[in-house]
Amino acid sequence: MEKQTLNYPIGEYQPAESISAGQKQEWINALEHAPAKLKQAVRAMSDSQLDTPYREGGWTVRQVVHHLADSHMNGYTRFKLSLTENEPEIRPYDEKGRADLHDSKTAACGDALELLTILHRRWAALLRSMTEAQFKRTYFHPVSKETVTLEQALGLYVWHSEHHIAHITELSRRMGWHLS
Repeated sequence: MEKQTLNYPIGEYQPAESISAGQKQEWINALEHAPAKLKQAVRAMSDSQLDTPYREGGWTVRQVVHHLADSHMNGYTRFKLSLTENEPEIRPYDEKGRADLHDSKTAACGDALELLTILHRRWAALLRSMTEAQFKRTYFHPVSKETVTLEQALGLYVWHSEHHIAHITELSRRMGWHLS
């Protein structure tokens, strides 16, 4: 399989050019249900399967699950900062470094899945309460030098969820592991 497909099984992130209220509602629903999809993708996996990289040189399934929890806790915080501060500069973090920490490599996935379930439920409640003006609020990313609206960030975090879930489901498909 081509490396690009292994890296980006659903394609690279492409920001939406315009975002309707209906699109935001679809994304909120998708974000809220992403932990259930992730749970389904890993539920029957053995430790050996969880410790299999989704591609050569890539993270293991276990690391991907913990990465989603780390990343989305940061995402939720970025939303809260943007709703309570005027265009805050967010703090980037070393995602590879975090994925290489002992807990990300060895901890059971159950706690990360539970954390994601609760976090996404709370995040969806926040998102459903937001006004159009609040979705236009922004944060500044010092690495990319981009100002990001919260509606753009919502689309990015939905893509991010689907991207990593696809890493896992595509690995399962390639390896012939049972997916039901």
